[in-house]
Amino acid sequence: MPTLVLGIYYYLYLFMDIFSRKIVGHEVHETESMEKSSDLIENICIVENIQRNQIITHADNGSPMKGCTMLVTLQRLGIVPSFSRPGVSNDNAYSESLFKTMKYGYTYPSKPFQSLEKTRLRSKGL
Repeated sequence: MPTLVLGIYYYLYLFMDIFSRKIVGHEVHETESMEKSSDLIENICIVENIQRNQIITHADNGSPMKGCTMLVTLQRLGIVPSFSRPGVSNDNAYSESLFKTMKYGYTYPSKPFQSLEKTRLRSKGL
């Protein structure tokens, strides 16, 4: 998500249930890290009452999802990780479609986000 400073972005962490297309959790941060994604998936499990061995997460090959902190968190929660093949966007078609709709939809801001707080407020509508 672009900021007022060229080349600096905010990062949207988002988990979606592919069967219902419900966004079960999301957060916006200034940095990308496996600790932030780990905290988010833990909170989602609490809010959505997800039990051990109940779900599989499918993600791209980014470090926030493949880092050891995230993998340990998934193992502790009984969540099976699954990852896209490198360079194959069809492996994650639902997420890719959602992000394209978000980026090119009429509600997406035409100007950069002014601050992290305003970006987080704007993302509440997801």
